[in-house]
Amino acid sequence: MLVKAATLRRTAVGAPYAETGPLEIGEVELAPPGPGEVLVAIKAAGLCHSDLSVINGDRPRPLPMILGHEAAGVVEAVGAGVHDLAPGDHVVTVFMPNCGHCLPCADGRPALCEPGALANGAGVLSSGESRLSHDGEMLHHHLGVSAFAERAVVSRRSVVPVPADIPMVVAALFGCAVLTGVGAVVNTARLTMGSSAAVVGLGGVGLAAVLGARAAGAGRIVAVDLSDEKLALARDLGATDTVNAADPDCVDQVRAATGGGADFAFEMAGSIRALQGAVEMTRRGGMTVTAGLPPAGSALPVDIVRLVGEERTLKGSYMGSCVPSRDIPRYIELYREGRLPVERLLSGTLTLEQINEGFDRLHHGQAVRQVVVF
Repeated sequence: MLVKAATLRRTAVGAPYAETGPLEIGEVELAPPGPGEVLVAIKAAGLCHSDLSVINGDRPRPLPMILGHEAAGVVEAVGAGVHDLAPGDHVVTVFMPNCGHCLPCADGRPALCEPGALANGAGVLSSGESRLSHDGEMLHHHLGVSAFAERAVVSRRSVVPVPADIPMVVAALFGCAVLTGVGAVVNTARLTMGSSAAVVGLGGVGLAAVLGARAAGAGRIVAVDLSDEKLALARDLGATDTVNAADPDCVDQVRAATGGGADFAFEMAGSIRALQGAVEMTRRGGMTVTAGLPPAGSALPVDIVRLVGEERTLKGSYMGSCVPSRDIPRYIELYREGRLPVERLLSGTLTLEQINEGFDRLHHGQAVRQVVVF
């Protein structure tokens, strides 16, 4: 079938994207779902820094590619072997398909699925194939999803069913921003009630981490960002203190607010400078968690004597160390109870034709989460 989609054919073209137009809007061919796959009518797809990092060249991916990985939609058809989903079911997409059989999957860590990582890196589905093309040319899938299109064919293991009463623009955020931000707090860090937390970088993932820290019972939550507007929003969402990252004594302010350093510091900006700051904000014996993705090849200098002598922990977090089929339903219940007001992360909605302008706003830090609505 033909579907309207936003195709990326060139990277590192530079902003303003509204003028350079890296994402081209047009019709592409979408093949039916194969065995173990699902056809989803995309209803809402969020704009994320993981998409922007492909556009600006920070994270090389095979081209041409249809981006988009944070989405919600309705199942239209299922391939052979899919018996637990049916047309009409509402689903949220997940950006790391898991095989269920490799060592990380068997260990309960599907975010680290080895075949899934290989497929994502190659720009194909778990089957090793692409269902996307244009005039006979293969198009690559982004993280097994490619949600910037009217419809997507994905692996069954790339979707999680959700209740039909959750608004699509809200449901979409659970597939990346909420999964990653809240998961980093409760799964990766295992933040304990009454602990102090610092969150550096207040995009969708960072603000979701603020929500997660509040829901987990953190005593003090210090939010750090360059944007005063995002700092104000963080305070509305539960941060007890806010610090502008541009202040020369930013680290000292965080340490003062947390009585000598945060028990847990979360870096969500995708910046080595931000990560270094997060390490310095962490108390002796504390944990620094990073879910930010700086440009490929970035390196952080680490003082090994302090790492050992102060029993510090520096830990990465991918997909919030989540088990999506377990955690997304849990987070949705917290949303329903008012304990995760995820809707506050929404900055606005767009049409597919406005997507380049949306990435301009994301590039300039003028939005938290914008969602393309189909």
